[in-house]
Amino acid sequence: MSAVLTVVIVDDEPLARDRVRELLKSHRDVKIVGEARNGQEAIQTITLQRPDIVFLDVQMPDMDGFEVLKALDSIPLTIFVTAFDAYALQAFEFHALDYLMKPFDRDRFSKAVNHAKLQATQRTDRDTSRIIRLLEDIKPKTGYLERFVIKAGETVHFIRTSEVDSIEAEGNYVRLKVGNSSHLLRDTLNKIESQVDPRMFVRIHRSTIVNMDRVRELQTWARGEYRVVLHSGASHILSRSYREHFESVISKPTG
Repeated sequence: MSAVLTVVIVDDEPLARDRVRELLKSHRDVKIVGEARNGQEAIQTITLQRPDIVFLDVQMPDMDGFEVLKALDSIPLTIFVTAFDAYALQAFEFHALDYLMKPFDRDRFSKAVNHAKLQATQRTDRDTSRIIRLLEDIKPKTGYLERFVIKAGETVHFIRTSEVDSIEAEGNYVRLKVGNSSHLLRDTLNKIESQVDPRMFVRIHRSTIVNMDRVRELQTWARGEYRVVLHSGASHILSRSYREHFESVISKPTG
């Protein structure tokens, strides 16, 4: 897993916090971003840091762990850490990820952390997919696609169609060329062609669509074909089968 997960440790006992902190050292993809000694500190720290995971004691002087969770607007993945088994049922009513009974060993702790890592990854993927679906459902005023939304690892890229130089078929994907960079999108060239503005994006080859605003010049090429040169310096072949369509587009007045 490449992303670093953030953690807050909440326990009124210093030795208990030390124990969690020490065991987390072997998990290099986890970063402690805060600690709290009581309920009020826990609420403030969790609200400020918005951690992926919280190790939460149940019994604390001012309020218990359940009251802390009730006070939060957004609840992180929660691993309860306590010396009492009487709260286990209540913990899982709060959708606790795990319930560590003190004293616990390294193996039991690692099992809880690895479970949290898996759940955090799945939560992130679900949230990202939901965002992408919502963005894709937004209908542009023009009726044509105005942005591409591309998930690459832990990053979601937002690329305006006007910034794209060319769109090229590449197996089960299309490659969007944007200046010196490129992005892979799992889709077909035919589908993309049906979504973008045909006055701006023109098919010049069975595997290539170019942005006409990015075309610098047209050069004579061999066998009745032409070379389409973009402002970026990239060039593409205008095949004979798409030449008539290309000429009809460039002959139309703009505006």
